[in-house]
Amino acid sequence: MESLYVIKIGGNIIDDDALLSVFLKKFVAIKSKKILIHGGGKLATRMAEKLGIPQQLIDGRRITDVETLKIVTMVYAGYINKHIVAELQSLKCNSIGISGPDGNSILAHKRENAPIDYGFAGDIDRVNADWFRQLLDSGICIVVSSITHDGNNQLLNTNADTIAQEIAKAMSTFFEVSLVYSFEKPGVMQDVGNENSVINKLHPDYYKKLKETKKIFSGMIPKLDNAFKAIDSGVNKVIIGKGEELDLLISGKAGTTISHE
Repeated sequence: MESLYVIKIGGNIIDDDALLSVFLKKFVAIKSKKILIHGGGKLATRMAEKLGIPQQLIDGRRITDVETLKIVTMVYAGYINKHIVAELQSLKCNSIGISGPDGNSILAHKRENAPIDYGFAGDIDRVNADWFRQLLDSGICIVVSSITHDGNNQLLNTNADTIAQEIAKAMSTFFEVSLVYSFEKPGVMQDVGNENSVINKLHPDYYKKLKETKKIFSGMIPKLDNAFKAIDSGVNKVIIGKGEELDLLISGKAGTTISHE
């Protein structure tokens, strides 16, 4: 089965043009088919402040009211998405930038029955895997912003990590999928204060043992639980680490690789 890399880029890289350039050069060097997913970093917050639109974040998640939805759509699906695509084109990587409404690629619904009203936050119902496959088979690299839609003329702000996971799961029907989460840490660490304590390989039994003995940072547990759910849903492996080390993550020389093996 042909390989596919589904890669979610972290906000720390989006906010730093130099890091972004390094990351994209390494991204382009991946010979396999690839999909890049991104959010918006801090630019949406700065833009909202300039326009006098108050922002509210709860546990790092944005409350998306009507005016904030306009901002994040402009920033995520507009400037950031097209900036990334333009840089990829300059690196001779033919790319297309999309959001959920494009090609009806990602259908979602407004979050329901949550303890907090996140406004126009979307939870994913369906990924149009056939359409993604057609684009990939035509030799195009896909860049996905974290804006989805509900099919009834409503745009929704959706977590980029979740989008990456759902795309990876959907595409595992057609490809051997590796899901890569890039963020500011070098991987999953036993000691959150020691970057030399990265766990290189993590499988279910070892993960269970680490949780039972409380030797893993509690903030990472939701991400890791989701990673193992992706593995259980057909994804071949999940890789977590620094985006600027993307080449090393892909080769298994850095970060944490999560699999059943």
